Amino acid sequence: MRWFARKTRHDIWDEAIEGPLGDIEAAERIRAICEAAAASAAACNDKRENERYERAAKVAMEIAMKISDALMRDDAVRRIVDLCMKADDLKTAQILFRAIHASWIRETIQRDHPTLAQ
Repeated sequence: MRWFARKTRHDIWDEAIEGPLGDIEAAERIRAICEAAAASAAACNDKRENERYERAAKVAMEIAMKISDALMRDDAVRRIVDLCMKADDLKTAQILFRAIHASWIRETIQRDHPTLAQ
């Protein structure tokens, strides 16, 4: 009766990373993670979806810390902030917002999410 067997869901953030990522590959991976986790972030009332969002955000943050180019890192962190705001995770979003150094990226985030400016 394998027809009804539930297949395990494989998420991009659960995939193993083979070798070190360059800055561009890391930024692309973070973008893919944030896009894939957006639905889970929007449905964070569900315990399972909340766990998926938290795992995705954690992996994205770990990858972002390894990006050496400052602008690419700031843009990657901006994507993670957007993900956190979809999940109403204001505390994490504020912490990440303070880590962004590029003024134009900070202004964009403030325009998109005025609650972070407080």
